[in-house]
Amino acid sequence: MTHVAIYPGTFDPVHLGHVDIATRAANIFDKLVVAVYDRPVKNLMFSIEERVTLARQALADLPNVRVAPYGGLTVEFARRVGAQAIVRGLRVISDFELEYQMALTNRQLAPEIEFVCLMTRQTHAFLSSSIVKEIALLGGDVSGVVPPHVTTALEAKRREREKNHEPVPLFSLRD
Repeated sequence: MTHVAIYPGTFDPVHLGHVDIATRAANIFDKLVVAVYDRPVKNLMFSIEERVTLARQALADLPNVRVAPYGGLTVEFARRVGAQAIVRGLRVISDFELEYQMALTNRQLAPEIEFVCLMTRQTHAFLSSSIVKEIALLGGDVSGVVPPHVTTALEAKRREREKNHEPVPLFSLRD
């Protein structure tokens, strides 16, 4: 039996924490599908096509990993690709609450699909796509936290937003 897992997320953009979780999951499962959600309730910087392309480039050296867009229920996508597990990364304790709730919900919807959480390496524990976008849009250096092609894509988005006089959404400031 081939063991298949999906690693769902928005990946807006993919960063080294995502790459780390995908790499480790690819070592556990025979096949890993990195599932890029098409319509999250988030302020996206990159289109679904751009996010899929960036993730494919970031994970190109992993032969048992493929990247695919999806919509609808994650468990339904998992069923369509024949996955027995959903992989998620945990960074901080607050992630656990949300992931636990999602795991219980998914267990109710699809009891045959396991939910596997991998602890993020300490070097990536602070990373989130929102923080990466904020740093990049404010002109900060993100080269140490994203693959080089993502740095280039973020810089292009920053220049485009500056040209159009678009405001920078801030994620790190508290009200």
